[in-house]
Amino acid sequence: MKKKKLIIFIPSIEGGGVEKNLFIIGNYLSKKIDKVSIITVSKNLKKKFNNKVKFITPKNNKDNQSGRNIKYFICLFLLFKEILKNKNILVLTFQANLYCSIICKIFNIKVVARSNAAPAGWSNNIIKDFVFKMLFKLPTENIVNSYKFQKNLKDKFNISAKCIYNPLNKDEIKKKSLRKINDDFYNDKKNLKIINIGRFTDQKDHLTLLKAANILKKKINFKLLIIGRGKNKKNLINYIEQNSLTKYIKINNYKDNPFPYIKKSDLFILSSKYEGLPNVLLEALTLKKFIISSNCPTGPSEILDGGKGGLLFKVGDYKELAKKIIFFNSNKKLCLKKMMVAHKRLLRFDYNKNLNKYYNLIKKYL
Repeated sequence: MKKKKLIIFIPSIEGGGVEKNLFIIGNYLSKKIDKVSIITVSKNLKKKFNNKVKFITPKNNKDNQSGRNIKYFICLFLLFKEILKNKNILVLTFQANLYCSIICKIFNIKVVARSNAAPAGWSNNIIKDFVFKMLFKLPTENIVNSYKFQKNLKDKFNISAKCIYNPLNKDEIKKKSLRKINDDFYNDKKNLKIINIGRFTDQKDHLTLLKAANILKKKINFKLLIIGRGKNKKNLINYIEQNSLTKYIKINNYKDNPFPYIKKSDLFILSSKYEGLPNVLLEALTLKKFIISSNCPTGPSEILDGGKGGLLFKVGDYKELAKKIIFFNSNKKLCLKKMMVAHKRLLRFDYNKNLNKYYNLIKKYL
């Protein structure tokens, strides 16, 4: 029998941590596997992939402006058409995993589902728990990106998943961080330079960070740079203006290369309500930046070894976050020693080792 074609299913490529992993994993697999295709509406990001990756997209360019659910429906229809043409395929899904798994199950197509965020973000009532418990059994394999995430799925849904860490390309991050930027926001050496990078959504909980900053303005000299995009941007700007924080905080639009900004900072803060394994923390550690993170499920505690490699605070506790920032500002030498503990532990996320784990899992079903 001919080897199966690999189809990567991700309806909407939106420019976050999930997408970074998609680009890395997709390009790597295309070097190892003869036929790799991607089903998505985001045809404008074709340049992120090498020429071996075939794009399966809708003809209408306006589809990329549709809502997420419409994008899911469009791409599920494209997957349905591909299955009708050729059933000798394997599907690796990065998004809309449960819908994709249902279609694949109906047509007896093997599917490997990669989940990106802990159950705390999407399973919060009895009905959802029951539905997810049934549907998580549909994929041939489930992949998660942290061991605590793996344990969550086992405890909550009795689902066994394979943990493969996000592949971290340290050399590329260091190289990109050297690019010069024209931004004088951090120029005053007297200020503590703080950075946060993430989509402006409820999940990332930027409001907790802003509330902490509102306390800090009377305590220390600081500058906070927030980089991202999303539906909550206007709310964040309103809070900054209403609390006279404009001279302390700057919001920049999403950057393809945020690493020069991280390099110029002293402190990275993550305030999320839930994660999977946040790439941005791995990137900050690569550039030897100290991290204060919410102890959210899952990822930050695993990356920071339970607080041995950084500081953790309770999700949503802006007063505790403010205290941790003040502690860092007064104890930088001690904190930098903690950071080096986490930095040395980055070997777990080795680029080639984890990409090879993806390939070895995928090739079993080709």
